[in-house]
Amino acid sequence: MKKIFLVALILSQVAYSSFSQNTQAPAFPLITHDPYFSIWSTSDKLNDSPTKHWSGTDHSLMGMLKVDGTIYRFMGAKSIGYKNILPAGDDINYSAKYTETEPANDWKNEGFDDANWQNGVAPFGNRDGVSKTLWKSKNIWMRRTFTLDNLNFKEPLLKLQHDDNVKVYLNGDLIYDAGCCAGKYLYLPLSNEVKSKLKKGKNVFAIHVINTGGEALLDVGIVEKNIPTTDAKIQLAEQKSVKLNATQTLYEFACGKVNLSLTFTSPLLINDLDIMARPVSYISAKVKANDGALHDVQLYLGASTDIATNHDSQPISAQKYTNNNLSILKAGTSEQPILKKKGDDLRIDWGYMYVATPTSANVKQSISTNDIQNPFQSISKDVLLGKRLTLNTIADMGKVGNTSKEQVIMLAYDDLYAIQYFGKNLLPWWKENGSTIEQQLTLAAKDYSTIVKKCEVINQTIYDDALKAGGEKYAKLCELAYRQSISAHKLVKSPQGEILFLSKENFSNGSINTVDVTYPSAPLFLIYNPDLMKGMLNGIFYYSESGKWAKPFPAHDLGTYPLANGQTYGEDMPVEECGNMMILAAAICKAEGNNEYAKKHWKTMNIWADFLAKDGFDPANQLCTDDFAGHLARNINLSAKAIVALETYTQLAKELGETATYQKYDAITKGFVTKWIEMAKDGDHYALTFDKKGTWSQKYNLVWDKVMNLHYFPKEVFETEVKYYLTKQNEFGLPLDSRATYTKSDWVIWTSVLANNPQDFEAFINPMYTYATQTSSRVPISDWHETKTGKMVGFQARSVVGGYFMKVLEQKFKHK
Repeated sequence: MKKIFLVALILSQVAYSSFSQNTQAPAFPLITHDPYFSIWSTSDKLNDSPTKHWSGTDHSLMGMLKVDGTIYRFMGAKSIGYKNILPAGDDINYSAKYTETEPANDWKNEGFDDANWQNGVAPFGNRDGVSKTLWKSKNIWMRRTFTLDNLNFKEPLLKLQHDDNVKVYLNGDLIYDAGCCAGKYLYLPLSNEVKSKLKKGKNVFAIHVINTGGEALLDVGIVEKNIPTTDAKIQLAEQKSVKLNATQTLYEFACGKVNLSLTFTSPLLINDLDIMARPVSYISAKVKANDGALHDVQLYLGASTDIATNHDSQPISAQKYTNNNLSILKAGTSEQPILKKKGDDLRIDWGYMYVATPTSANVKQSISTNDIQNPFQSISKDVLLGKRLTLNTIADMGKVGNTSKEQVIMLAYDDLYAIQYFGKNLLPWWKENGSTIEQQLTLAAKDYSTIVKKCEVINQTIYDDALKAGGEKYAKLCELAYRQSISAHKLVKSPQGEILFLSKENFSNGSINTVDVTYPSAPLFLIYNPDLMKGMLNGIFYYSESGKWAKPFPAHDLGTYPLANGQTYGEDMPVEECGNMMILAAAICKAEGNNEYAKKHWKTMNIWADFLAKDGFDPANQLCTDDFAGHLARNINLSAKAIVALETYTQLAKELGETATYQKYDAITKGFVTKWIEMAKDGDHYALTFDKKGTWSQKYNLVWDKVMNLHYFPKEVFETEVKYYLTKQNEFGLPLDSRATYTKSDWVIWTSVLANNPQDFEAFINPMYTYATQTSSRVPISDWHETKTGKMVGFQARSVVGGYFMKVLEQKFKHK
């Protein structure tokens, strides 16, 4: 096994043209497995900034190479920390006075008598596992009295978390007033005027928060920035290039007289679920002299235990041990609140992270605090308790010359239990057969070379399929989307033995298994593994068929990640989710070449088809998947979804020998199409709603009529819309509709597939490529952005970018 990691290896040549230049991306995936185990670089150079969880919180990986005594940092940067002046509730269990009944007008003043108010421990709110004092009403008034012994601080910051609208008073004066919400802590600079209101001795924060709906939160403190110092002895490695493919991100550096090839491989093999579900990534470092001489080389990797916490103030327990010829570092929170938290802007704080290498005299591991001064000094601590620890690995590469040497380090995460599904805690997929994380690490080490070769095959397949379907720029978009889409899901098995592939609505609302997130994500999975597509629908079918959801249309979601105990979204999307489920069930049948999946759920689909026949053509005032744009009645694109869903149902009825059903719904559907064309027509295009002329919208839902070869809509409809859309484009793409200039990149790519020639298709794709490579929003690619500025509006790291593969799906289905 040792040979895999330490012998000289020749870097394989990449065969396809996407590697001829640097890859440009808003963020670069490094470690990507699921919504919790997900680490990215958000800068063009890997050593320009700390590595981060997709949500933006630092999940630091630090990498350095020592060459003949000179240290070069090639990965990461020191994080900006905060020194407590007045700790907030994530650091200490402070007590404050509160009331949910409107108080007298002088409640905010220092001398107000709050003796009759209740005592509570912060944070206040209704977020499971976070809030220490439950607050479920609309309003809360809170008073925190605190004492300052001195005022000798330079740049204090207000540390504030509020959901929703907030007013903050300090010693009776208003210092902050904001609408909306802050689901994560804000660090707000205090002006000199506000600082002057702080007094030596007793002070009072008085805060009013209004919860306008959904989650409620309130916590407050004061901190001071702790700016990291730069060690003049440590030089920056020179980054020569960065490239990414479907499963890997590859960097090239010059560290003085030694070149470093650094490869991050997360083996998300979409056609091999056991490997895809294994929560182990590889970091490969290959070193080679660039001057023909021999050099002494040592490699350092430091992994912050923040990777195993929701916030960096949580106490950590870390240890070093060996198992089956592996040297292993393990860390996790002391609390271990398994599946106790749900929500959007959260990171996992249960289970354990691991850093592992084969045992060797040349490799030393240790645990330290994160303020380690000399990273190459081996620290002998094998067990450590504390906060913000670092797991250190040092590999002595020996004398390095013209022949490259490789060191591979594995990062892994064991979440113990992954999902709660209707009250039952489910194991992750890889644990179903009783496997341990040590066994998974052993397999990962043993099969490293084989797995990398399998990754190379997937990389080539993804690129070649997209290149053939839509050209080089389109292929690069698909490469960018692949890991992001898969790793926004968690793979488990239901108590009924069915596959569940459950998405998290990253930075949109945190729902689990949202149907209108599944819908845009679908093309990637329909192409390469329909079983995963089933895993995205099975839970929703079960919800209806078990009687837990009794409405004649599907639920919007199964809960809030990672708790799939039933819909938590505040409003149904009847036509939207009904159409989505019908279309995708039919698409699975087409992908598999048989109708068994629809046959299994036919009774439920009959109910949904009946609902769409009654309520789908001219939708009532309701939300669709573009709910951020607000409610809309008589939505023509939503009507198109209902019609196409009925098209797919009609075709299935025909193939299943349901002749009477086929004849009935074929007539209904054809009638709807004729009526739709007549009512939606608005001169040279089709309108946004049936009752508002002079408007327009992308009719991306029509793509399934073309892709699934249904042909109920005449091609003139597509040609008319495409011609009109091309007059509405901006620098960074086609707006979603006439209401605003923002767009959804997944929908633009679906719309592009309506084009009947490569030139028009490329006219839509080119601005999408411009957005992906030039946006100033440095996050895992946002699917909701402004078409005039290229900046994200909201959402990031979502699975919906699997929809970028729609053009590939069209090619796959063309002859089916």
